[in-house]
Amino acid sequence: MKSMYRAVMIIAAFVLLLPLSSLSEIRAGSVEVNPYAGYNFFQGGQNLENAPVYGGRLGYNFTRYFGVEIGGAYIRTNVDDKTKMDYTEGEFGYPMDKVELYFYHIDAVLHLIPDGKFNPFIVAGYGGVHNDPSKSNGGDMSAFNVGIGAKLWLTDNIALRFDVQDYMVTEIFQETYHNIGVTAGLVFAFGGEAKTEPVAKAEPLPEPVPEAAPAPEPIVVAPPPPPVVVAKPKPVIIEKGRQTLDVKFDFDKSIIKGAYNDDIDNLSGVMKDYPDLKVVIEGHTDSVGTNAYNKKLSQERADAVKNYMVKKNRIDSRRIATKGFGEKKPIANNATAKGRAKNRRVEAAVNYIIEK
Repeated sequence: MKSMYRAVMIIAAFVLLLPLSSLSEIRAGSVEVNPYAGYNFFQGGQNLENAPVYGGRLGYNFTRYFGVEIGGAYIRTNVDDKTKMDYTEGEFGYPMDKVELYFYHIDAVLHLIPDGKFNPFIVAGYGGVHNDPSKSNGGDMSAFNVGIGAKLWLTDNIALRFDVQDYMVTEIFQETYHNIGVTAGLVFAFGGEAKTEPVAKAEPLPEPVPEAAPAPEPIVVAPPPPPVVVAKPKPVIIEKGRQTLDVKFDFDKSIIKGAYNDDIDNLSGVMKDYPDLKVVIEGHTDSVGTNAYNKKLSQERADAVKNYMVKKNRIDSRRIATKGFGEKKPIANNATAKGRAKNRRVEAAVNYIIEK
C-alpha cells in the first residue's frame, strides 16, 4: 500500500506541473505507451489476498474511435489460507506464503468521445495468466477481460488514464474467477494525424466605394466672327458588376473538388481586371462535431480557396482575407442530409464598377 500511495502522489504532482490542453484528442495513426499501477481485488475462493498491481500497455489507434493494444501486469500477493493446497512448491507440495501472477492480453479499445481533452472508452480482450508457483492443477490459465476507463489529456501528447477492468480467469473444466483491477497511469502518444493551430481571425474588409466619374472640363472657345459649334462630350455610362463564389465540400473535408475550379478562376479573373479589389472568403460547416472543431475546419476550407487563388492565379495574398464561422451561419436545415450538404461551403463576393 505504501508503494501505491507513492505512485499516486507522483502522478498528482505531475498533473499540477502540466497545464491541461484544450486542443487534445485521440489521433488516428498514433501509438500510445501506458505504464500504470493500481490495486487488484481477488473475488470468490481464490485463496489470495488483495494486492497492488503494476503493468504497461502498448497501443495503436487505427481511427479516432478504434484502437488495439497489448498489455501485461504483475501481482505479488500472499496466500490467504496456507492450510489449503491450491498453491504448492517442490516434490512434496509444501504450502507457499507468496504467489506471483503474470497477466498478458490483447485488447480492443472503443473511444466513445474521441474529441476534446476527456475521452471515455470501453475495453475488452483475451489473454492468460501464469502463476508462480503453479496451482495444484498445473499450467497457465486463460483470461477474458472487460472494462471501462477514461483519458484526461494534460498536453497534446501526455494524458492521465484510469481503468476499472474485470479479468475473468478460467481453469480448465472448472469455474471462472473474477479479478477486479483499479489502475491509473500516464499515456504517452506519438505520431498520428498532424494537428493545426487555428488561424487568426481576419476582419472583413469594407467593400470598395465607387469613385464618381470626373465631370468634363468646360471648353472655352473664343467667339470667331462666324459662330463655331462645339460638340458635346458623350456621357459616361456606369454599371455595377458583382462576382460571387459558392464552393461546397464533402463531410469533414477541406479539399476543393475539381467541379469548382472554374468558379474560383472567374473570381480571380475579376480581381486581375480590377487591381484595387479586395475580397473576404468565408468558410462554413454543418452542425456535426464540436464547435471548436467546426471553427477550425471552416477556417481550413476558406484558407484552401485562398491558397488556390494565390498559387494558381497569382493573386496577391494581401488582397484576400479569410474567416471561418464554423456552424454559426447555416443556410439550410442541419437536421437533414441535404441541408447539411448545403451548409458545408465557402462563400465570397466582390462588387465593381464598369464604365462604358
